[in-house]
Amino acid sequence: MSEPNFPGPEELQKRLQALLQSAFVQPGRPAAAASGETTDEAGPADAVFDFKLTPREIKAHLDRFVIKQDEAKKVLSIAVCDHYNHAKFLQERARRGETAPVEYSKQNVIITGPTGVGKTYLVRCIADLIGVPFVKADATKFSETGYVGGDVEDLVRELVQKADGDIARAEHGIIYIDEIDKIATSGNMIGRDVSGRGVQTALLKLMEETEVPLRNPMDLAGQMQTVMELQRGGKAGRQSVNTRSILFIVSGAFPRLRDIVDKRRSKTQIGFSAPAGAVADVPWYRDMTTADLVEYGMEAEFVGRLPVRVACEELVAADLRRILAESEGSILRQYERSFLAYGIEAAFEDDAIDRIAEMAAGEGTGARGLLTVCEQILRDFKFELPGSGAAALRVDAALIERPVERLAEVRAGSGRDRDLALRRAAADFIARLGETLGVPLRFSDDALGLLAEMSVARQQPVRELCSALFKDYEFGLRLVRGADGEALVLTREAVENPDKFLSELVVRSYRQGSEDESTAVSPS
Repeated sequence: MSEPNFPGPEELQKRLQALLQSAFVQPGRPAAAASGETTDEAGPADAVFDFKLTPREIKAHLDRFVIKQDEAKKVLSIAVCDHYNHAKFLQERARRGETAPVEYSKQNVIITGPTGVGKTYLVRCIADLIGVPFVKADATKFSETGYVGGDVEDLVRELVQKADGDIARAEHGIIYIDEIDKIATSGNMIGRDVSGRGVQTALLKLMEETEVPLRNPMDLAGQMQTVMELQRGGKAGRQSVNTRSILFIVSGAFPRLRDIVDKRRSKTQIGFSAPAGAVADVPWYRDMTTADLVEYGMEAEFVGRLPVRVACEELVAADLRRILAESEGSILRQYERSFLAYGIEAAFEDDAIDRIAEMAAGEGTGARGLLTVCEQILRDFKFELPGSGAAALRVDAALIERPVERLAEVRAGSGRDRDLALRRAAADFIARLGETLGVPLRFSDDALGLLAEMSVARQQPVRELCSALFKDYEFGLRLVRGADGEALVLTREAVENPDKFLSELVVRSYRQGSEDESTAVSPS
């Protein structure tokens, strides 16, 4: 008996694709319609996305986490609002049954700037605020379709995964591609550039509007799974993702771009008609043009799909210090939690923050240098102190300069009262808040005791606990009328119910103020 003549892998894949096409797509109808689904114009995403933010609100959110980069925050906030307001407009039209096409140019964004200045962080914070799926990838891992390397369409499929299979939600997600400058083409390239020009070309259709198959046509296992689903259920669900309302943001360091811009600007200043100093007054990153990016090696068609362009500024030591001291995402909170997991309350003094920022600036890697420096400084402390009985670690400039001596001191004094260390940390927090507001503040003794207990029970640093409990006090206490220099005492009730305590404090302050004014104007 002769052996069966099985088709080879390529032939089997062709047959599977033909089967899927005949099963899901009827002539003249898109895949979504053939599977019983409707397109976006017919309203498959009813009420899946409701955008109500303003550019000012988005920037205010970014200010909490990202230091500096005000221009980038403003530009991104406007672009995001324009993009998602249009997506909302399309949803409303679909709900009303309107199908006439609407002209709109997508607000895809390109961000330039050196490493570690917050490019990725900006985009991630925006995605978190809006509540849309977010996918980040490096451009270097992709190649032109059909060659070894990742397929750019996989980014869209990953959005669906991040949306837990909800295609309508994925179609309002954000795709962020970093290191886009690494796929710039070389002028002396010989042969087909499948990882440079090829990737840029493959991204073109994604950044406008196209239907991306939910499963990779080149993935034989995925196609077989689709066939099995068809056999089990009788029909397949929606099989494609539309990229019309997906926002694409790309970024890169573009290290040679400044030289290109400066060279062009120097040429424009030659001649009698060039206005003296006019060009020099504009920072180079705000004078970037399409021609500059094309000269760098980006395809003109690709750059054209990125109409919104913004540059992030380099961070200096003062900026890094603000990141440590002011950002809600400060790396110091991470270290406080790391030590607290071992029962150690870590506190960073101002002089230590200054020194860490200076050392990180010397690393030349932007905000990433902060983690590098902190790890170098605190590595031995994280290894030696857990389990030693140490209750507190005070990180100051002396510790940075003489870490071996300070480690020995901390270990020698490991029997100190933990409760005292927690109380001191809470007292320091409220005193600093008072200095910021210009209102002397302090906790009562029973309030300090309760905060220490809560810190231990929740395994949460005291400063982080206080920040959460009293997050509204920075604004609310500004409404409290002057206390003639006397310290305002926050009692145990303030810890148990911060909002109620603040409300009563404001009301009492205004009531007292009104009585004083009435007394002042009454006849004697």
